[in-house]
Amino acid sequence: MTASITDLDACELSQHIHARQVSCVEVMQAYLQRIERLNPVYNAIVNQAPADTLMSQARQCDEALTRGQSRGWLHGIPQAIKDTGSAMGFPSTRGSRVLANNMPRHDSIMAERMKAAGCIVIGKTNAPELGLGSHTFNTLFGATANAWDTQVSAGGSSGGAAVAVAQRMLPVADGSDFMGSLRNPAGWNHVFGMRPSQGRVPNGPDTEVWVDQLSTEGPIARTVRDLAQLLATQSGQDDRHPLSIANSLDVSSIPSTQEALKGLRIGWLGDLNGHLATEPGILDVCEEALRVMEAAGAVVEPTALGYDAPTLWECWLVWRRALVGPKVAALLPLPHAAEWLKPEALWEYDNSLKLSYMDFQQASQRRTNFYQQMLKLFQTCDVLALPTAQVWPFPLAERWPQRIGDRPMDTYHRWMECTIYATLAGLPALSMPAGFHPQHPWPMGIQLIGKPQGDLDLLQVAAAYESIRQEWLMQRPGSPG
Repeated sequence: MTASITDLDACELSQHIHARQVSCVEVMQAYLQRIERLNPVYNAIVNQAPADTLMSQARQCDEALTRGQSRGWLHGIPQAIKDTGSAMGFPSTRGSRVLANNMPRHDSIMAERMKAAGCIVIGKTNAPELGLGSHTFNTLFGATANAWDTQVSAGGSSGGAAVAVAQRMLPVADGSDFMGSLRNPAGWNHVFGMRPSQGRVPNGPDTEVWVDQLSTEGPIARTVRDLAQLLATQSGQDDRHPLSIANSLDVSSIPSTQEALKGLRIGWLGDLNGHLATEPGILDVCEEALRVMEAAGAVVEPTALGYDAPTLWECWLVWRRALVGPKVAALLPLPHAAEWLKPEALWEYDNSLKLSYMDFQQASQRRTNFYQQMLKLFQTCDVLALPTAQVWPFPLAERWPQRIGDRPMDTYHRWMECTIYATLAGLPALSMPAGFHPQHPWPMGIQLIGKPQGDLDLLQVAAAYESIRQEWLMQRPGSPG
């Protein structure tokens, strides 16, 4: 059994543990052995706890089951928390040398919930410094390599989480998403990632809980069932997050059939009629995924965004600077901060200083107007579809793509523009594997954007897609050695 433990998905593993078919000690041993072999190659997990400590916790989980006590579906299952979040006993570095020794005083709300469901936190997953940019590298831990090709980027900012799941170093993982940080790495590593509805998974506790809502935490998994189960664990109201969604998410009834695709109206946004610079082949693999859904009964229609895309990009820049700038400002008094922080973080801070309240209020009004436009689109569409990224995974040594074709990228995140629409509208978005590069082993994903608080509907669509591409989805990256 030990040889195949890491091949089980999280729900299967939970069933085996609770049926006493495999012990928590055996599970921990299997995962630690795989991490020891693969993590030096991929660099997905950082600040890992000592093995003897983790084995002791696994034995305690076995003893609890002997007494008939289970903490939940994650009982005894190894987890690593994304390094932008807090977990007691592990530094919250956010991928920065400035915060290398920053020990949290409490768990994040999401870590609390995952622990309450029984998981054993073994470490953190790597992320770009301060979570900025969709390429997981930093000067504290180094870069995380793509699960399918160690010469290219894993994406980000949840790159460590996506690679750990794809390479079976974790059964499932948490992540967070501001500008595609769950969707892009999931797409680039052939796994599922979901940005939940704004407020579905409460962030924090944070120093600001009213305006700073663009980032949300969420799940990454190899199967839709695991994705749904972890999202249900992460979700729910918390009084420390006053805008969190109160209703619970019941994922027990998600069918594993094609039914959800029959008659489903999919609005294909593509590259927004040429606005989004996109590398060759990306739209092709996404359209192939759409044809699979069409064959199962979905109706796919090319759809226009119906909103001036350049104006929306300017709105995005204001919001991002307004939210990122104060977080960088809080770090600047720390020793060596001005010297060590990545240039992109300082650029966000410098630009935030130029904003007036009028700038922010006007951007907020534009965002509201865009949300109303999205509601109009959903009068004729059930979901909207876009690629999860505008480029294929790029060389690990590059900071970010400077050009797409003959179009220069004017910011470090312009090549991720396709992710801003779900974020600005506060809508759920789910990344599904779509296809591979025609000449390289590089995955690409397609993101489906759902209606307001339509998380469960999106999961049902993804489950239907999974049911008809199951064998293809089970492809897995090679392992070194």
